Amino acid sequence: MIDMSSRPPTMKDVAAAAGVSLKTVSRHVNGATNIDPELAARIRDAIVALDYRHNLAAASIRPGRSAKVIGLVISDLANPYWSVIARSVERVCSANGYLLMTVSSEEDAARHRVLVDRLIAQRVDGLIVVPPREDTGGWAGPAASVVPLVAIDRPVQEGGDTPVADTILADNAGGAEAGTLELVRHGARHVLFLGDSLELYTMRERLVGYRRALGDDGADDASVVTTAHTAAQAASIVGALLDQGHVDAVFAANNRASIGAIEAFTQAGRRLPLIGFDDFESATLVRPAVSVVAQDVVRMGEAAAEALLARIAGTGAADPATTVLPTRLVLRGSER
Repeated sequence: MIDMSSRPPTMKDVAAAAGVSLKTVSRHVNGATNIDPELAARIRDAIVALDYRHNLAAASIRPGRSAKVIGLVISDLANPYWSVIARSVERVCSANGYLLMTVSSEEDAARHRVLVDRLIAQRVDGLIVVPPREDTGGWAGPAASVVPLVAIDRPVQEGGDTPVADTILADNAGGAEAGTLELVRHGARHVLFLGDSLELYTMRERLVGYRRALGDDGADDASVVTTAHTAAQAASIVGALLDQGHVDAVFAANNRASIGAIEAFTQAGRRLPLIGFDDFESATLVRPAVSVVAQDVVRMGEAAAEALLARIAGTGAADPATTVLPTRLVLRGSER
């Protein structure tokens, strides 16, 4: 039995847990690809079980070497929002001679930690990360001590008031406030906030803007729904509320919520005024076209890549900085 109660795990501990030699573990964490797959799987399992993450990060990069590779950890590659960000990051990286390696955490904190470690083990020159939904912290500081790190879309939830990484955000609260106020301007009095879990930083900020627009009297808890993770769930929620008649407009807090609301309107044969946060390709294909709070998603990806490349080149600011990109209200008719 290995007693690690008073010390962090070592490479020897990983070798003992995996039942392999110390040399094989060393080759694995340094990026060797000609290791027997079964042995590699045992080593990966031991690394996760022992939480060998910090030592893996410290040992994975040799001074003076550059792989000309950047790692990008996003939350869900199936969501077009993240695909656009990945493409814009890749465009800037490619123009500067870097290969982009993109992986998806699927909003799983444990998977996110493993992916960060594996990318560092591949000797990436820097990381752009979307912190996971249930970010338990503890990973960013050690990662940032090994490679330049930039957070995108959400801040890293550690480090107190001092950020541990450059951060690129959208003005979520301001955009949600503008969208909700527009619905009110057209006569809405009971605006539904339809969004995903408040574990997400972006959802919390958009709810702040929504409440700010309506004031204390207008934003009652009955009009706030934060359980719509998928478009199908959003459609079911809006369909039920249409039958009850408790709301007279919908502020959809992301693109999947907007799509779900449209589906519910189509099934019911009637609609409510709607403004969604995030533009999406089919927004102009329905009638009326969907009004949105648009983020400059392309610019967000570009800004993250530029910030990381500046860090790699040693030209970034002395301390990590947070950049908040403005949103804009695009009115197409569905707000009425």
